[in-house]
Amino acid sequence: MTRVKVSEIFGTNVFNDAVMRERLPRPIYKALKKTIDEGLALEREVAEVVAAAMKDWAIEKGATHFTHWFQPMNGITAEKHEAFISPTEDGRVITEFSGKELIKGESDASSFPSGGLRATFEARGYTVWDCTSPAFLKEDASGVTLCIPTAFCSYTGEALDKKTPLLRSMEALSNQAVRVLRLFGNSEVKRVIPTVGPEQEYFLIDRELFLKRKDLVYTGRTLFGAKPPKGQELEDHYFGSLKERVSAFMKELDIELWKLGVSAKTKHNEVAPAQHELAPIFTNVNIATDHNQLIMDTMKKVANRHGLACLLHEKPFAGVNGSGKHNNWSLSTDNGQNLLEPGKTPHENIQFLVFLCAVIKAIDIYSDLLRASAANPGNDHRLGGNEAPPSIISIFLGEHLTNILERIENGVTSERQRGEKLYSGVSTLPLLRKDDTDRNRTSPFAFTGNKFEFRMVPSSSSVSDANVVLNTIVADSLKEIADRLETVNDVHEEIKWILKDIISNHKRIIFNGDGYSKEWLSEAEKRGLRNIKSTVEAVEAYITKEAVELFSKHNVLSEQELRSRYEIALETYIKRTNIEALTMIEMSNKQIIPAVIKYMNEVATSLNQIKATNLNIQITEIEKLVIEISETLNTFKIKVLELESLTQSAQKLKENIKEQARYYRDVICKSMEELRLYGDKLENMVDSKIWPIPTYGELMFFI
Repeated sequence: MTRVKVSEIFGTNVFNDAVMRERLPRPIYKALKKTIDEGLALEREVAEVVAAAMKDWAIEKGATHFTHWFQPMNGITAEKHEAFISPTEDGRVITEFSGKELIKGESDASSFPSGGLRATFEARGYTVWDCTSPAFLKEDASGVTLCIPTAFCSYTGEALDKKTPLLRSMEALSNQAVRVLRLFGNSEVKRVIPTVGPEQEYFLIDRELFLKRKDLVYTGRTLFGAKPPKGQELEDHYFGSLKERVSAFMKELDIELWKLGVSAKTKHNEVAPAQHELAPIFTNVNIATDHNQLIMDTMKKVANRHGLACLLHEKPFAGVNGSGKHNNWSLSTDNGQNLLEPGKTPHENIQFLVFLCAVIKAIDIYSDLLRASAANPGNDHRLGGNEAPPSIISIFLGEHLTNILERIENGVTSERQRGEKLYSGVSTLPLLRKDDTDRNRTSPFAFTGNKFEFRMVPSSSSVSDANVVLNTIVADSLKEIADRLETVNDVHEEIKWILKDIISNHKRIIFNGDGYSKEWLSEAEKRGLRNIKSTVEAVEAYITKEAVELFSKHNVLSEQELRSRYEIALETYIKRTNIEALTMIEMSNKQIIPAVIKYMNEVATSLNQIKATNLNIQITEIEKLVIEISETLNTFKIKVLELESLTQSAQKLKENIKEQARYYRDVICKSMEELRLYGDKLENMVDSKIWPIPTYGELMFFI
C-alpha cells in the first residue's frame, strides 16, 4: 500500500503564497499581496512579472497549455486551452505568456446563458484574472494545464458568471461590517471576509449500470424505478464502514484535491445507500466556491477511473435521501476574529449580538431571495422530506440563544449559568460540556455554534448564488444598523434599542422545532412565512422591486443582471424538464414496452403449452396476471401518448417563458408522475431477467 505524506503533496499544484514568495521579486510580491489583501487595482508591470513566474513554474511541472477558468451562469466551469508557444522566424517555437494574457482573455459570450444580456450577434465577452483566488494545475489524460481563475463579463460590462457578483457581494458586506466595527472602537480591522465550508453530498454507483440507464445519463436522476425490498429504513449506512471500492475512490479523491490545495477533511457514508459526503475546512467564500467547483469536477473524473459514476443530482433516487450542500457561513475579520463566535458569555457579548441580529433581520426580510438562491429543478424533488429541509425559510438558534434574545426583548439582564455537563452514565468516560445548541436537521438555516448552516443549497449547483444573497442581505442589515448608530452620541445605549427592535420585529423567523411537522406548516402560515415549493415560483423573488433596490444599492447586481438570472432560471427549468419528459418517452417506447410485450409472449406461450398437455392444472391466477399486465401496459402506453402530446403543446407557449415554465410544472410534471406510476408497477410484474434497465436494488447496493 502506497503511503501518502499529506504535508508533502498539499498545494503542490497551486501557485500559492509560498510559491509566489519564493519566485517573485520582493517588491512585486508585496505589490501583489497588497492588491489581494486590500482589494486594489492590479498594476500592469506587476502582472507581467507574475505571468513570467507563473509560466516558468507551470512548465517546470509539465504544463503545455494555460486556460482562463471561469464559471458561466450554467453553473459549471468553462475553459479554453491555449498553448505556451509562439512561432519564430526560423520555424521553431518559444514559450511565452504575457501579463496581458494573464489578465484578460476573450470568449464567445453569446454561446453561454445570458438571459438576454447578449444577443447571438453580440458575441464578445471577456475573462478577467481574479488574483484573489490562486492559479492551479489540472492533471488528466490530456496532460497538465495551468488554470487561471477569472471573472467573465460582457463587452458592455454586465456580469455573465457566478464569480463577479460574489466578489461584489463580498466587498459590500465588508464595507458595512467594517463600519459597524468602527463604531465598537475597532480601528485595526480593514476587511471582513465571509467564510464558507460547503459540505458536498453525492451518490456513487457502478458505471456499467449507470450507462444502461438513459435517464441517469441524460438527466442525472432515475425517472423510473420501483422501490427495492431494502432502502435506508434500517439506518445501517450512515457513518457505516466504507466498502473497499468506495474507500479506494475516496483515497484518490483526497490526494487529487489536496494537490489542488483543497482542504478535504471529512468523508463518510451518508444516510441513503450509495450516498456519501465530503467536507472541506473553512476558507473565504470566493476560494471556497472555486474549490467546490473543483471538488465536483474531480469527483466525476476520479469515479470514472474506479469504474464508478458520481451522481450530483439532488434526487437521483425516489424514496431515499436526496443530496444537498450544507453551506456553513460565517464572518471573519482580516486579523482572524470570528464575528459569529458567541464567546463564553454571549448575553454580554454585544458585538456578537449585533451581528447575530443583523443576520436574523436579513433572513426575515429577504427570505424569498434566500429561497430563490437554492432553487433548481432537482431541488424541487428534494426539499421537504428524507432529511432535506422544508421549503419554508426559518432560523434555528437553539434554546440558549433564543432565551437570551427573549430576555433582551423584555429588558431582562440576568442570565442563567452556562457550562452544563453531559453525563454519559459511564464512570470511565470524561465529562463533556454540553453545546449551547442541539443540531436541527429539519431547519434550513441553523446556527451551529459560531456559524450558520444553510442546508437548502442544491448538490449540483454552485454555492455562489446562495452566498451572493447571504452577503448582500446581511450587508443591508448592517448598513441600516451603522446608519442608525452614526447619528447618535451614545452608541451602546442605541444598540440596546436596535437589538430590541430587531428581535421584536423579526422573531417570527426563529423556529427551533420540527420543520417536518404539520403543525409547523400551519404555524408558519400564521407567522406570514411563505412555503415556496417550486423553482418557477421561487425565482420571481429576483425581479421584485425590493430585490432590484437591494442589489442595486450595494452594486452587486443591476436590474438587467437580475432579470437575466430570472430568465436563465426559467429557461433551465423548462429545458431540463423537457429533457426528462423526452427521456421518459424514449425509455418507454424503446425499452419498457418491448420488454413487457416479450414477457407477456413468454408467459402466454407457457400457458398454451400447459393447456396443450390436457393436464388438470389450475392456471386461473396466471391468466389473471397476464390480463393485469396487459391492462397495465395499455394504460402505460396511453400515458406515454399523453406525455408526447403535452410536450408538443408546451412548445406552442415558448413566446411566454413564464407561462411555459408554469405549464411544465403543473402539467408536464404531473403527467410524468402518472407515467412513472404505471412504469414502476410493470417493473414489479415483469421477470427481472427481461426488465431492460438496472433496478434500484442493483444501482444502490451492487458496488
